[in-house]
Amino acid sequence: MSDTLYLSLWYPDLRLAALSDKLAAVLETFAQQGGEPLVYAATVWPIDWSEAPVFQRVYGRVLTPQPEEAAPAPQAPRGVVPRQAIAEALELLHEDYAYEFQIGWNLWELEQGADLDPRWARAPRLVRVTGFGPLFDNGAYEGEGHIKIDFGPDTPFLEEDARLDEVGSKHIEDNVRQLVALTLAVEKASGATARLLWSELGESLASRLAARLGVGN
Repeated sequence: MSDTLYLSLWYPDLRLAALSDKLAAVLETFAQQGGEPLVYAATVWPIDWSEAPVFQRVYGRVLTPQPEEAAPAPQAPRGVVPRQAIAEALELLHEDYAYEFQIGWNLWELEQGADLDPRWARAPRLVRVTGFGPLFDNGAYEGEGHIKIDFGPDTPFLEEDARLDEVGSKHIEDNVRQLVALTLAVEKASGATARLLWSELGESLASRLAARLGVGN
């Protein structure tokens, strides 16, 4: 059964005004670790998760204006640079707000369709990076981190419903190495003093991975 995978980061004596720099350091690291350089969307949540967002923006393609007589320019990538998205969202800077940003991260995933043989493909998946104000959801940052990365289902790191051959095992190992590299990189880039990779169901990814690759081999 798939589980949701998270990475929590904590910073000593973090002031709310410094949250933007920490978020930028984390988001900018994705491009160096197999991810996308641009933010897809930004959402600001007030008080707790039950409230409606006070700010939400999905970024379309950013195009450079061209003279009318010029040939059409190729489409720009979808999204904006992290610091622009952060600046717009954190205009509403409050201690009881949370700031969520969506970005792409490329992993190997097993594609299975009714009319297709299973095949491995490398494609971006949606990752959510959230920075917490100290009073949001009654101080949720204490348990979830000043910044929390939601990687979504842990399927790419296990593929528990598939038969693993040598190729599949290699792709899973590549995904895990990329996860470890990203974890270390965001910790270093943002100056975190504590981090925790955890799952929603509380199971250890390392132990599940060891068992999974043991079965595959």
